[in-house]
Amino acid sequence: MISGNLNLDSLLDKMTRELQAWITHRDLEDPMMIGIHSGGVWIAEHLHSALGLSTPLGTLNISFYRDDFTQIGLQPSVQASQLPAATEGRDLILVDDVILSGRTVRAAMNELFDYGRPASICLVTLVDLQRRELPIQPDICGESLHLGPDQQIKLTGPDPLLLEIRHRPLS
Repeated sequence: MISGNLNLDSLLDKMTRELQAWITHRDLEDPMMIGIHSGGVWIAEHLHSALGLSTPLGTLNISFYRDDFTQIGLQPSVQASQLPAATEGRDLILVDDVILSGRTVRAAMNELFDYGRPASICLVTLVDLQRRELPIQPDICGESLHLGPDQQIKLTGPDPLLLEIRHRPLS
């Protein structure tokens, strides 16, 4: 469910086609897909299954790598990262639900490099809100949106997986 004209199933289908073309064009053999907790994992599960990737799906929790960790503290629902194979020399597909500032992706890449130096990282996001604070751009994106100051986007799931634009009160 989403306000407006976006359909989650069609966005996921579009992303699957574009990612398959990316893998083929780059001639990648057995890339490892990694979803960022929690919405990125839900999107990655769908893409991983649709693409039939052989390496199990990895999950990444970037809580300790956030640049605002000292300000917000540790959230009670922190789960450990799970990488099914070494990242050293691997082609990685990093998946997140929404890219806004680029800081979550920066934290994810910092954590990934602690595990080893990948050959490449392809960034895949469901939604790009185009309010970057860091020079980080998705390679594959379901949709780019411009939200009003009273709007926010939220992916809930995993079953059912819903994408909503919500109105929030302005302070």
